[in-house]
Amino acid sequence: MGGTNQSSVSEFLLLGLSRQPQQQQQLIFLLFLIMYLATVLGNLLIILAISTDSRLHTPMYFFLSNLSFVDVCFSSTTVPKVLAIHILRNQAISFSGCLTQLYFLCVFADMDNFLLAVMAYDRFVAICHPLHYTTKMTHQLCVLLVVGSWMVASLNALLHTLLVAQLYFCGDNVIPHFFCEVTPLLKLSCSDTHLNELMILAVAGLIMLAPFVCILLSYILIACAILRISSTGRWKAFSTCGSHLAVVCLFYGTIISLYFNPSSSHSAGRDMAAAMMYTVVTPMLNPFIYSLRNRDMNGALRKVLAMRFISKQ
Repeated sequence: MGGTNQSSVSEFLLLGLSRQPQQQQQLIFLLFLIMYLATVLGNLLIILAISTDSRLHTPMYFFLSNLSFVDVCFSSTTVPKVLAIHILRNQAISFSGCLTQLYFLCVFADMDNFLLAVMAYDRFVAICHPLHYTTKMTHQLCVLLVVGSWMVASLNALLHTLLVAQLYFCGDNVIPHFFCEVTPLLKLSCSDTHLNELMILAVAGLIMLAPFVCILLSYILIACAILRISSTGRWKAFSTCGSHLAVVCLFYGTIISLYFNPSSSHSAGRDMAAAMMYTVVTPMLNPFIYSLRNRDMNGALRKVLAMRFISKQ
């Protein structure tokens, strides 16, 4: 039975937010709507500013524009469905729709992970090997790193989605979450899920761990390099990677609290709050974090907004 892809369950019910009192549901709906609009507007402004300002055509901003694109897609995978559930009063999501959402969530979560690692490597080369930066971080290498990240993320997401598609769901179809995530789906399955769990630990664990180790090593080497320079230059060097470090802490902090804690410490409310942090809040905050104290980015954003204002007159 576990080896077939036939299932008696044709749809799932996403009851994550509907368990809250009615007044709280209205507040949560408004919160999700505001955060989603801020995410889309903020990240699109970042992409537009980078694409229109020639001073920002550097590897660091190339990776940042890709991160902004991924963040818009990441939020768009979950938030519109949450808003639709509230408006239509229908918590149902089809079996195929659930698998589709699971696939794209895996893709964009992996891409966030890879891009943060690539950006850490970029800062390492810029600070530790400034004279060789332009020869090492070529446009061809930057494109190759991004394309390679997309390929690995897509293959990993496809693996986990196909494994879930092979499971048999015969009873309860209620997911106590606001999107289709692999962990609650495995709990609902009537099949043997050992292979799925093994693949999550082996493949997904490696995909999360390798970039995290890369980030950690990059910042250890960056810290060692910064400590060897003068105090004035030290602050300037740190300020170039401070924003990235803040995003890394925010992203990995929520991931670790959600997936690397004992199952006994998990609760539906706590897991939803952590999932909301890395799927909705982090993508919303990224534009603000990266534009804060960044003169080049602030100048480019002011130029974009000025052009929009002039074009309307």
